[in-house]
Amino acid sequence: MLNSMRSLKDKLPLDKITRSEGKKGAPLDNYIVALDIGTEYVKALIGRVTPEGAEIVGIGRAHQELSDMQAGAVADIAGVVQNCDKALSTAEQQAGVSVRTTVVGIAGELVKGTTTAVIFRRKEANKELDVVEMERIIAMVQERAEKKARQELAWELGGKDVEVRLVNSALVRIEIDGYPVTNPVGFKGREVRVELYTAFAPMIHIGALERVAKELDLDLLAVAAEPFAVARSVIGDDASATMSAILVDVGGGTTDIAIVNEGGVEGTKMFGIGGRAFTKAIARELDIEFSDAEAQKLSLGTSRVAAEMLPAIQNATSKTISVWLNGIELALSEFSRLDHLPNRILLCGGGSSLQMLVDQLSQSDWYRHSAFTKKPIVQHIHPDEVVGITDSTGGVSDHTYITALGLMRVGIDTLGSSAGDAPSIRDRLNNILKV
Repeated sequence: MLNSMRSLKDKLPLDKITRSEGKKGAPLDNYIVALDIGTEYVKALIGRVTPEGAEIVGIGRAHQELSDMQAGAVADIAGVVQNCDKALSTAEQQAGVSVRTTVVGIAGELVKGTTTAVIFRRKEANKELDVVEMERIIAMVQERAEKKARQELAWELGGKDVEVRLVNSALVRIEIDGYPVTNPVGFKGREVRVELYTAFAPMIHIGALERVAKELDLDLLAVAAEPFAVARSVIGDDASATMSAILVDVGGGTTDIAIVNEGGVEGTKMFGIGGRAFTKAIARELDIEFSDAEAQKLSLGTSRVAAEMLPAIQNATSKTISVWLNGIELALSEFSRLDHLPNRILLCGGGSSLQMLVDQLSQSDWYRHSAFTKKPIVQHIHPDEVVGITDSTGGVSDHTYITALGLMRVGIDTLGSSAGDAPSIRDRLNNILKV
């Protein structure tokens, strides 16, 4: 067993974790906590919902042990609950409120996100489309997408049938008789083509997150596929957005990829190589403990690395980067619906802090093996680029918080349809997709 693995007797029983009561006079219904349960860290952001979006008023972070998470999924509920409680307590102390409503991220190789296209031929072409008919069409697309996700998981798990649940759904594109529309209601036509992004996750993973939320006394507003959340963070709620980019979130246990094409999420892919893979490679190469290898990895690019150790560290990380790049190429090759890939790669997550990784993406010729028309521009996403979210604490300072900010964005989207003025037709269509 690894030295850093804690025994069960060292962990609090689940029923000992309780949330503190909210501060007197604090309107708790105006707050959301985004809970990014990462392989390496739990991050908690408390946001005060505003007409423009949300204002971050509290931040908390807690380190995860090696045994708590495996490849982005919860492996030890008790350990994760304790870490979440630490992060939440820190954030609540700073914010001055105790928040009940939460959005939690889900990641891992078994989370399947894809865009499915369905052509629906109408019997009455001269009849105007209404919301009821669109509900029926979208339900049909979601049903087909779920069947596809179950088939993919069964194939990956050697024929085992896995129960899945829809976690995210978003309209990508609608065409009526070949004519693109942003709002199909009121149009006439024979053929309706709907492209819908859906993300499904195994119930065992969702159930673990629901248990974590329950033990923390939190009301679960939404579970969001993390690459989808990152995409929402940079798209925002602009229906006419035309942004195109490849979003790469390098976490501790996984790398999550989302492709945004002309403002729509084309799909998401995940594979099980993240920051910890580089640490483990250094630990093997130098024959040192994991914690010491992590310190060496974080010291790369600084004067703290001993000159005699640098070649071995670079050799270990370069091998892992080569495997990681192959994973990127393979994931991108599965987006076969696109004629070409966007030429911007936007990075986030703690694993993307490794400069060697950024250098390989931006300086090597790996992109020639994929459907790029030219060498992509590689840069980190800055918190200031996240749409509709401001930070009053000064602590959300870099790309490592983008996933948590994306989860906050999902929370705003989920709440938005039930607040303020009467919903528009577009809002009503989006409500169909809420899960």
